[in-house]
Amino acid sequence: MYKTNYERWIQHPNLDKALKTELDTMNKKQIEDAFYTNIEFGTAGMRGVLGPGTNRINVHTIAKANVGFAKYIVGLGEAALSQGVAIGYDNRHMSYEFAIVSANVLASYNIRSYVFESLRPTPELSYAVRELNCAGGIMITASHNPKEYNGYKLYDDKGCQLVPALAQQVIDHVNAIEDELGLAIDCREDQKQLIEIIGEAIDEKYYAEVLKIQMQPNINKEDVKIVFSPEHGTANVPVREIYTRSGYHFIAVEEQCSPDPDFSNTETPNPEEAGAYTLSIEYAKREDADLILVCDPDADRMGVGVKHDNDYVLLSGNQSGSILIEYMLDQLTKQNMMPANPVMFNTVVTSDLGEKIASHYNVATEKTLTGFKFIGEKVAKYEVTGEKQYVFGYEESYGSLIAPFVRDKDAPQACLMLAEATCYYKAQGKTLVDVLEDLYKRHGYYEESQVSFTLKGMEGAAKIQEILTTLRTTNVETIDAYKVVRYEDYKQCIIRENNEEKALTGFAVSDVLKYYLSDGSWIAIRPSGTEPKCKFYYCVKGTSMENANVKGAALKKAMEQFTN
Repeated sequence: MYKTNYERWIQHPNLDKALKTELDTMNKKQIEDAFYTNIEFGTAGMRGVLGPGTNRINVHTIAKANVGFAKYIVGLGEAALSQGVAIGYDNRHMSYEFAIVSANVLASYNIRSYVFESLRPTPELSYAVRELNCAGGIMITASHNPKEYNGYKLYDDKGCQLVPALAQQVIDHVNAIEDELGLAIDCREDQKQLIEIIGEAIDEKYYAEVLKIQMQPNINKEDVKIVFSPEHGTANVPVREIYTRSGYHFIAVEEQCSPDPDFSNTETPNPEEAGAYTLSIEYAKREDADLILVCDPDADRMGVGVKHDNDYVLLSGNQSGSILIEYMLDQLTKQNMMPANPVMFNTVVTSDLGEKIASHYNVATEKTLTGFKFIGEKVAKYEVTGEKQYVFGYEESYGSLIAPFVRDKDAPQACLMLAEATCYYKAQGKTLVDVLEDLYKRHGYYEESQVSFTLKGMEGAAKIQEILTTLRTTNVETIDAYKVVRYEDYKQCIIRENNEEKALTGFAVSDVLKYYLSDGSWIAIRPSGTEPKCKFYYCVKGTSMENANVKGAALKKAMEQFTN
């Protein structure tokens, strides 16, 4: 199949000249990987390597995606065309070009668009959809992926990424297109008036909403110093602006503030990886900073480093999320601002610690699948019914949402709230690591970690499916020394517990497996929706952190042996 696709592209008169030049330099293996399949347009949109080919992100596959989204917007009715679509983009190679192609394709269907004048964070795009009363939104970003990647995310009229039922409508339109090279990537001159450039006015309204989340706006900020890095991405302007307006002392990692698509001055733009903090830690040591905050390129995720015992400790997304929960719920309680029926959201692969903290404050927890769109969907539901009131939402992957005027992860909000929490606890003589230790003493020790296997290309995709199939077709009764007391399969929608099988309900179908162990620990496995990875999540409960770490190492070894 890849040879047929390759020949169709190389001979097509509409093939972009730059892509044609690149194709001419590719070897057989590269051609196979670029053409063996169509890049997946899934429930999270598209994300992939830049370059020519049906399995790559380029102007032609972006045009194809936009034709699918345009037909979805047209299907919403005449009013949706004039409501239009907000379009944002990050610092990556081709992001601006893909944003313009998106606006042109929408205009060719007589759909209005609002395109940001320059790069903006993903959460601000979500906000713009809501503020401008748009019918949808597009964000051109590959989030935290390496420089070779770019991506395309879609939003509904509430500023939430399309949930599966809506995404499927777009997918059906996209899959019906047989010749992506035959699609125009421009519009008529008279249709260009449908494209409006936006910028400062939306920025100011977004900043104003972010600043409103402060729980103690007049807290003493004099004794706390923050090192901040946007990792060459979109957080640079908004976080600096918000900190300046709210009076926090911060030092920006200037080498990582330029919107460099090659991420030249960072080992990785992913705050889940230690290499993202190398330069920030150097700054922090030099400045004797209390807090390090590192955002990913589209500013929906925030990584955290804390000065503790004269060293810098990196926190996981589970840990920073737990600290935010503790600070916010404690303040809501002390200030008599806790709503009547509070609810906190996280995912099925998020640590149990956050739920324990929420329960301590009589706050309900509801779990969703991985993907903040599912949390956004819950927010929208309760906004209508009034049954419960949102207080917090987060994922283990360094993403949280303080106030739901945005319907996606929002790093600028998280940066502001964590800075406030740092000031509050420092006044008590505590670091955020001390706060975390207090939470462990109160609720139990949890070793939360993730192991990912990167398996690229056609063979890698097959290997990932082999791992999941092996697990699904094997009745796993014990892992290491612990009995499996409950098994959940979110693809086959089944639960096995006490030798009985029943239906798993309340979730969209998803390729996720989860094993609950007799000691209170659990292990979850899922393929990444955005990278060629198979992810193993561990939430290991121990009597101390040392005990949890030892147990966690044994469980990881057992799973490695089991999955070969």
